[in-house]
Amino acid sequence: MKKIINASLIAVVLLMVISGCGNGNKNTEPSASSEAPVSTTTSTPEAATPAKPTKVELNVFMSYPQYKDQFEAYFEQFKAKELADKNIEVTIKAEMPNSDQAKQILQTRLASNDSPDLFTIHANDIPTYYNAGYLSDLADQPAIKSLYEPIKKTVTYDGKVVVLPLESSTWGYLYNKKMFKDLGLTPPNTLDEMKVVIEKLKAASIAPFQLAFQESWVPQLMTAQSLGGIVSSQHPDWIEKMNAGQASYKDIAAIFDIIDLINANGTKKPFEVGNEAGAADFANGKSAMWVQGPWNADAILKVNADFEIGVAALPVSNNAKDTMINLSTSTSLALSPASKNKEVALDLLNYILDEKDSSALFEQLKFNPISTVHQFKVSPWVEESSAYVANGQAYQDLSLPNGVTDEQAKLLQSYYAKTVTKEDFIATMDKTWAAAVKAAAKENLSHG
Repeated sequence: MKKIINASLIAVVLLMVISGCGNGNKNTEPSASSEAPVSTTTSTPEAATPAKPTKVELNVFMSYPQYKDQFEAYFEQFKAKELADKNIEVTIKAEMPNSDQAKQILQTRLASNDSPDLFTIHANDIPTYYNAGYLSDLADQPAIKSLYEPIKKTVTYDGKVVVLPLESSTWGYLYNKKMFKDLGLTPPNTLDEMKVVIEKLKAASIAPFQLAFQESWVPQLMTAQSLGGIVSSQHPDWIEKMNAGQASYKDIAAIFDIIDLINANGTKKPFEVGNEAGAADFANGKSAMWVQGPWNADAILKVNADFEIGVAALPVSNNAKDTMINLSTSTSLALSPASKNKEVALDLLNYILDEKDSSALFEQLKFNPISTVHQFKVSPWVEESSAYVANGQAYQDLSLPNGVTDEQAKLLQSYYAKTVTKEDFIATMDKTWAAAVKAAAKENLSHG
């Protein structure tokens, strides 16, 4: 009981002391030397005004008009992330010309010191852009470190990783899988087998090949495939000899065997059909095969979501061993050394392979996985084309001098129109190649 009373007394005393200290003596005025009494009201500091975001504009140049909606949506995600993480308000000026114009427009801008912050190039053109001083070393960036090693090697030059690959593909030609199954057909492995397939398709009133020549880059894919197959299997040192002035397109004239077969058995009026219309026609069953890559899968499936896409290797001779799939890294993203907003540009470049968000983007674009961050199931046609690689039936995409591919594209259009002969094609390409090698040597000397 004492303990309880004592505790109660102590509590009362403490209460009186606290009360006295807090309220003071109401009848006692403070002396002149005393400090002003502390206010009994608690003042709440005003909330700090958030700092205004830093504003940055990025210029992004991409040869992806067919994926404009997907990339613009992804850029919006990046802008929100950059604002939340770094208080940077980013405006992205995206330019996406078609593939026929993109290269020329980009090179003109680079030459006139009007470089975009980020821009796409084909991985085969890395030496040209690197030697001209237009590429930055990206090796220490998180996105680059996450790449699969074989993919990283395809974009490594002079000991540096100078672009971020976007598309790594295995491609040959597309075919209508259901149509083939309905007619009891399988992808041919030789030219003679291809002729049999063509005749069976024609007997069923089906155009064997889709032709879309309005944009020159589409027919050029026939040269890319036939040249890749013939050179890789029969003339592995041809490019080296061409660069040394010791070879000719006459040596690989067999490329025309499959090209002539395609041209003679394709859809009508190809110059009235561009890539988009060609994808729609193919999706709607107007043809059975198309020398195109799986990068067109999205355009095809937009028209016909149930379309069964097949990918097979294009025969270039009557030796089945020459029939190989193309294994390549194509469109890749580069950072301009002249960028005035490198930090934000690098943030966007790294966001392209963001651990959380990029899988959804790549799956939506129907691109192959290229990084350890990618966790999505590949499409059936990717599995089909990858089987060629697993069987050793693949070649690395050829690296041609600057301007050679563009000239081939133009000549193929004229060759189909019969305004250029096979001999004209060969002579023009020999001259174009020699001029490109000479120009590259002069460019290297000026930058050396």
